Amino acid sequence: MKTKRTIQKSCCLIPLLATVLLTSCSSNEEDNSATLVDGKSTVITDLAGDTGASMGGNTDGKEQRGFHTFLFRFSDKKQIWLHTKADSLQYMKTTDWDIAFTGPYNSEVYVNNSKYQYNPGFEGPAQNTAVVLLNEDYRNVTQAPADADFNTSEITKIGWASSASSAGWFYYSLSSHIMQSIPNRTYAIRLPNGKFAKLQLVNAYKGNPPAVTDLNWPAPYFTFRYYVQNDGTKNLNTK
Repeated sequence: MKTKRTIQKSCCLIPLLATVLLTSCSSNEEDNSATLVDGKSTVITDLAGDTGASMGGNTDGKEQRGFHTFLFRFSDKKQIWLHTKADSLQYMKTTDWDIAFTGPYNSEVYVNNSKYQYNPGFEGPAQNTAVVLLNEDYRNVTQAPADADFNTSEITKIGWASSASSAGWFYYSLSSHIMQSIPNRTYAIRLPNGKFAKLQLVNAYKGNPPAVTDLNWPAPYFTFRYYVQNDGTKNLNTK
């Protein structure tokens, strides 16, 4: 699907993922979905991405093409697919979604934003959104950053972390062809409705395995958790 330059423009090295299956390793204390439950956060497990696409040919049950983007809304866990141009026209330039999963294996995540030209929500109504990376365990993030931190944040996409200073949620090895989620990375988000949230992206493989040992392991199936403070304050305590 050709929605815009925004979604077609993946990072140039990611196509190497066509030859791999990614491995996602959570931190030791969060190596399965049960440990993600804290009684306050919403935990999403095995949310299927575009499992019918493949970046390489000769993959049984898949077709070689780009991955369809899907949008996700925190309030009701709604997944919105952009399969067609009509879907894009209906949903992209709205505040009906909070984050978008785009790019190869749907691994590149955008927060709905109208100002960044490669964001699916570009020129839409979500004008005051922002994301801040906190190098902290999700459970230890109890407060959203100051408004000034959101206002000056330069993070436009959460994807492949090319270096330790990058804002991405996973590392990708050019030698081993393995993708690994980065522990102790939490994303504070100012949402389209002005509320504050925190997000942890945990895994891209079915069953949230601590390691992938089979090249045919089903993917992408996302495990992540988030918490939205609905009273409008910056209190993100989930302990």
